[in-house]
Formats: sequence, C-alpha cells, structure tokens
Amino acid sequence: MPNFAANLTMMFTEWSFLDRFAAAADAGFSAVEFLFPYEHPPEAVAAQLQRNGLTQALFNLPPGDWGKGERGLAALPSRFSELQAGVETALIYAEATGCRSLHLMAGIAEAGDARASAAYREAVAWTAERVGAAGRTLVLEPINRRDMPGYFLNDFALAEDLIAALALPNLKLQFDIYHRAIMHGDVTMALRRLMPTIGHIQIASVPSRHEPDAEELNYPFLLAELDRLGYEGFVGCEYRPAGATIDGLGWFKPYRGISA
Repeated sequence: MPNFAANLTMMFTEWSFLDRFAAAADAGFSAVEFLFPYEHPPEAVAAQLQRNGLTQALFNLPPGDWGKGERGLAALPSRFSELQAGVETALIYAEATGCRSLHLMAGIAEAGDARASAAYREAVAWTAERVGAAGRTLVLEPINRRDMPGYFLNDFALAEDLIAALALPNLKLQFDIYHRAIMHGDVTMALRRLMPTIGHIQIASVPSRHEPDAEELNYPFLLAELDRLGYEGFVGCEYRPAGATIDGLGWFKPYRGISA
C-alpha cells in the first residue's frame, strides 16, 4: 500500500509548524514532508519526529530569498557559491532528521537560455555528488509554470534527459502527479515508463490542488497502479485542504494505519 507523507507546509496549517507533527501522527500518518525547515533548529524538528514516531520523507534545499520570489538557485549562474553553502546547511538538517531525500529547486530562468542550462547541469551534478557522499538521494521536480511562472525546470523531458545524461545513482525524479497532469497529461503511462528513475511521488487534485479525491484524476486507480508497479517510496500529500485539514481526510481512511 502507498506510504503516505503529510506535507506540513500545506496541511495541518491550523497548528503552528512544530505542532503539526503531532497532528499528522494523530491523523494516522507515519511520515511527513515539508518545503523548508530552516526557520527552526534542526534539533527541534528532529525532536518532533522522534516524539511522534514519524519518518522525514523529504524537504527542499535552501531556495534563495523565498519572500522575494526566488524559487531556487540551481539555474542562476551567479549564485553557485550560495547554493553550495545551502547544501551544507541542508545536510545538517538531513543528518538530524534522518531524511534520505533532498529536492533541489531550479529557480526562475528561461529554459532555453544557454547560461542557465549550463549552470543548472553543473549545479545538479555537484549537488548530487555532494549529497550522495552523505548517503542521500537528490530529486529533481518539474513544476508547471501556471503555479510557478518562469520556473526553469518546467518539462519532464528536461529532467528525464538530464538524469539519464549524468547517470548518477542517487539522482532521481520527483514525480508530482499534479504537475505532470497540468504540463503533459498521460500520467499512468508516464509512471510506467519513468518508474525506474522515480525517487519520490506527490499527489493533489487537478485543477484545484485540493484533496486527492475529486476532479480530473482517478486517484484510487493511480495509487493502485503504484502498487502494481512495485513503487516502495513515499507519496507526499502536497495539497491544500479545501477546508479544515481533518475534515478533508476522508480519502485517507482506507489507508490510515497501513502506511509503512
């Protein structure tokens, strides 16, 4: 059965961040993910995981100045040293929390820009090798430009080609089903074809990005397909609840307490 991770950036926002861990555990989740932990000491995050018996599935490397609209540094040629420093910070949190997978955000840049493309390839290669030396996996997530205008990695083929070209054993694809459906569609066939390269999966309804129980996608089928494909990684619930988080967990009841 799917191994769900509650996304604490989007879910359980009725609680303060450090209290969301207990709320997720009480709701039946055994794992969590979030965008960034850096506003809290690594020891504080680790304590919440341990206290509530939770596994940290994923978080993002530092993205630059999020409040000013930055969405990653990897495709920005002038920010490589800052990216490297951010990786070292993230590894401190990964060690404290036991997190095995880290997501590198590409940043806002034109996909066809030669300097951005070269910077991105260099940043991905260096980061994958650095986090690999620390026993971690690096994942790359294509993000649709409707949600994130100007995002550099806005195409699954770009991520797929780079992962194949670098051929690093710890470099994987973060397959967000919501983003895939908006950008390209053909979700099931893409899952079947790309499964060997997938390191993390995320879910949300399309088009509203609410609970995965309505609208365009048949999630019972897709989640069963993950089982048929032998996927053993985490499925991150990166959705914005339509109302109170707890009230929207009806979709989760068949899986509650089953996630590994």
